[in-house]
Amino acid sequence: MERYNFNEIEKKWQKYWEDNKLFKTDDDETKKKYYLLEMFPYPSGKLHMGHVRNYSIGDVATRYLKMNGYNVLHPMGWDSFGLPAENAAIKHGIHPNIWTWDNIKEMRDQLKELGLSYDWEREVATCHPDYYKWMQWIFIQFFNKGLAYKKKNPVNWCPSCQTVLANEQVVDGICERCKSPVGKKDLEQWYLKITDYADRLLTDIDKLEGWPNKVKLMQKNWIGKSVGGEVDFEIEGFDKNLTVFTTRPDTLFGVTYMVLAPEHPYVEELTLNTEYENKVKDFMNKLQYLNDIDRSATNLEKEGLFIGKYAINPLNGKKVPIYIANYVLMDYGTGAVMAVPAHDQRDFDFAIKYGIEVIPVIDPGNPEIDINNLKEAFVAEGTMINSDQFNGMNNKEAIIKIVEFLEEKKIGKKSINFRLRDWLISRQRYWGTPIPMIYCEDCGWVPEKEENLPVMLPTDVVFSGKGESPLTTSKTFQDTVCPKCGKKAKRETDTMDTFLDSSWYFLRYTDAKNSEEIFDKDKAKYWMPVDQYIGGVEHAILHLLYARFFTKFLYDIGFAPTDEPFKNLLTQGMVLKDGKKMSKSVGNVVSPEEIINKYGADTARLFILFASPPEKELEWSDAGVEGSFRFINRVHRLVFELTDIITNVQNNYILESTDDKKLAYVMNTTIKKVSEDVGGRFNFNTAISSIMEFVNELYRYKELEDINLGLLKDSVEKLILILSPFTPHICEEMWQHIGHKESVYKVSWPDYDEGALVKDTVEIVIQINGKVKERIEIANGLNKDEFTDIAMNNDKVKALIKDKKIVKIIAVPNKLLNLVIK
Repeated sequence: MERYNFNEIEKKWQKYWEDNKLFKTDDDETKKKYYLLEMFPYPSGKLHMGHVRNYSIGDVATRYLKMNGYNVLHPMGWDSFGLPAENAAIKHGIHPNIWTWDNIKEMRDQLKELGLSYDWEREVATCHPDYYKWMQWIFIQFFNKGLAYKKKNPVNWCPSCQTVLANEQVVDGICERCKSPVGKKDLEQWYLKITDYADRLLTDIDKLEGWPNKVKLMQKNWIGKSVGGEVDFEIEGFDKNLTVFTTRPDTLFGVTYMVLAPEHPYVEELTLNTEYENKVKDFMNKLQYLNDIDRSATNLEKEGLFIGKYAINPLNGKKVPIYIANYVLMDYGTGAVMAVPAHDQRDFDFAIKYGIEVIPVIDPGNPEIDINNLKEAFVAEGTMINSDQFNGMNNKEAIIKIVEFLEEKKIGKKSINFRLRDWLISRQRYWGTPIPMIYCEDCGWVPEKEENLPVMLPTDVVFSGKGESPLTTSKTFQDTVCPKCGKKAKRETDTMDTFLDSSWYFLRYTDAKNSEEIFDKDKAKYWMPVDQYIGGVEHAILHLLYARFFTKFLYDIGFAPTDEPFKNLLTQGMVLKDGKKMSKSVGNVVSPEEIINKYGADTARLFILFASPPEKELEWSDAGVEGSFRFINRVHRLVFELTDIITNVQNNYILESTDDKKLAYVMNTTIKKVSEDVGGRFNFNTAISSIMEFVNELYRYKELEDINLGLLKDSVEKLILILSPFTPHICEEMWQHIGHKESVYKVSWPDYDEGALVKDTVEIVIQINGKVKERIEIANGLNKDEFTDIAMNNDKVKALIKDKKIVKIIAVPNKLLNLVIK
């Protein structure tokens, strides 16, 4: 028998698929469409097992859908801008463009080696001018609609590298590159007003019926809608009021101090030329080594500084001291917090540390809480106390009444706040989409003319890792003319955050090679929304939120056909080894290349699909890989053994023997199971398990003396077809070997016979006093009395119960008979 030579087989069929453009997708509106998409990768140069899992999941679904008559769009591309390419330029002296395209070629070849059914004619790369031209076009539309603006904001600054660092480049306040302490520097940067879409982004989460609940909850929490009130506090000896947002107006009488973010614009004014001015500067210097994530952490030690000023509580006229503190950020609310230590643990800890008064204003009526001697803050519903005219009210009622009072006295108002902040999209990098804006002394910021797009990345740049963006080193890039007045002007030297590039690529795939417009609206209307999106849960917040934002904006300006991009979402689990995520730093990485070279791509795919449900974590197992390889060999051996006796046999047959009916039953139940598991639930592991049972039954059947060759041929063909989405190369080979000319990819998915799903006989278990004593085959569907009578008359059972008293008979038709005797 011919040996299973996976190297030859896989190369042969990959060439066949490419030569015959088997995976090319046409925009045929007469067919039912299905858009299936996996998140595109960053071209680091090597696939990892997480990639293999993600893309194998999508490929099985694509092949299944294609065989079921769908016109499937299944594209692939590259999220190819980003810092690693620039770091490579600095470290190795290789241009980011060369480094990136070399990596793309290597990874494209690896994807093809896995047998993935991508339409490579729709390939996009975000670093290609044909793509980033339209990224720049989208930015200009944002600007024209007032949704892109520039403002000054503090950034991470490494004084040694003399460059801006992203948060992820700062580890424990230290630059990851040179290990120097990182400080803060104010810089003018571009933002997108995603906050204008906050309410819609939140409300429309309810439309996302095909998304996991955990992802929807993560998005809701990130947007963070809070309903409360804005309250104006006077500041003693200062001509401006301090506005505070609070979700708990009922606790206003319990305010015993105020806290400002150290970056709050009032801080400098309030301390200028006072004894506190230098103390505040020292405090700020300590803070510059903490990023916003660290400052928001619950385990952060709360530190503050009294700045010598007092605010006036507008409800009772009480003076309360004003502090600055490390845990308050400008990014939430107004950058000012009214502190109520009795009812907020963070405020309580701060108050105890700095000897500030604690005043409870709610009595929960709980004897376990001594409100006059609090050991910790408490949050509970109850009766208002220490709150003047609001005493005696339930605090929920008091929230409404106090807001009404604030509005009546014009010292506050009802307000809605969002945790979501505007999106900072400027990066002081070279390897990103140039921001297509020009600064003119007379006209201000003006967008480049659309007919001049793309604004190309220059090649005459210096990669030193120091100073501002490398674009500032180009002699050809900055100097230009104002598109509005024609005078001399300067180009923006920031590039865009790479999250922008991945926020609309799924729309570009619908018309990837269009050079005249971002995409043809009719083509986008046919394909969108994406029917199934697949990717890691680590992208559940930012990428998915930004993609939703972009889609809504493009919908609003008349380009996108839908206002939500992804109908269904699958977030696959991580690949683990020895209980830990595969990582070079941990030293537990298994290379896909290594597995493919040793066992073949079909084995790699089968193992990773069989080992765990897609949404769960997958524990790598060398034994599991070996087992998958043995199974493929077993199927290969079965088909090649039977080829000569089934090749010229007709498929029409009559089920005659009990064994015929049993094989037909297993075949049809397997087709039904695999169809349901792949087509509806993505339960690939249970689908593969049922195929393995089918193979076992075929091995049993082929050894019988009297076999039905027509049934056997039908079974072998259907086995190959339902296995083909999982292991496409070997199935193409086997399909051809048994006499078929066309690709298995073009064959219709097999139907199952409902009639064959009903067994003529069933096996029942006979127990005596709960212990299994016999198994017998009886006719299917007998009633309780009939099936009990047959079981009781079994020779072995009769011998076991002879001279015994039957105390109880427990009968479950078609399954079990239990006799309780003594």
